[in-house]
Amino acid sequence: MRTYIRRREKNDQLVVFYGGWGMDENVFTPLCNDEFDFILFYNYSANEALVLPEMKVYKKITLIGYSLGVWAAEYLSSKTGIKPDVTIAVNGTPIPADDNYGIPLKIFEGTLNNITEAHMDKFYLRMFGDRKTFRMNADRIPHRTIKSLHDELRWLYNRIMEQTEPGFRWDYAVSSENDRVFPAGNVKSYWQKEKLTRHIILPLPHYLFNQWNSFTDFISYVEQFRKKRVPKRKIQEAVLKDL
Repeated sequence: MRTYIRRREKNDQLVVFYGGWGMDENVFTPLCNDEFDFILFYNYSANEALVLPEMKVYKKITLIGYSLGVWAAEYLSSKTGIKPDVTIAVNGTPIPADDNYGIPLKIFEGTLNNITEAHMDKFYLRMFGDRKTFRMNADRIPHRTIKSLHDELRWLYNRIMEQTEPGFRWDYAVSSENDRVFPAGNVKSYWQKEKLTRHIILPLPHYLFNQWNSFTDFISYVEQFRKKRVPKRKIQEAVLKDL
């Protein structure tokens, strides 16, 4: 597992982020500012020791799991010793390779057995939703080798197949109606049965963080969310109105 850390001595807020498969810091640093410290975990198969800075006393720690990072947060967070105050699952479930509650097993295994440059271009296109959004966010596309992507997905697959029953506390789950990576119906089915988790559904693609200026704005939006239908073209206005 690799770790990216962004830290400022004066900050009393911490965001801990578990990225999905195929990610790197490029995807998420545009949402960082000097208002909070940031720790990103990604590339889970990388043979690197977990090294964290000495923990400060934070007023608030928010943990976000994104895509396969929802499962990774459950699997790995106990090893970090970081205890969050708020937890948010985004476009993923704790059972990520599953015909009913995650990515159907045949699709998951098919991806594992067919990782090429062309395949990854299509994957990132689906992640951003459409070609226009993909091009507008070209600076956020991860810089990963095919070998590292294959090694990571193999590691994730093996660990997921060994998993026990989920037992992590998720305060919020955010999912996208237009998700082309995790089937939206499966994600909805999982979080509907988790009565202690507040489920927020938005008309967005799998990667939705580009709708907010920072993680601070995203977290505030989630915590203050009001149930209503928001047209995709109005989502940014709704975000600003609800803050």
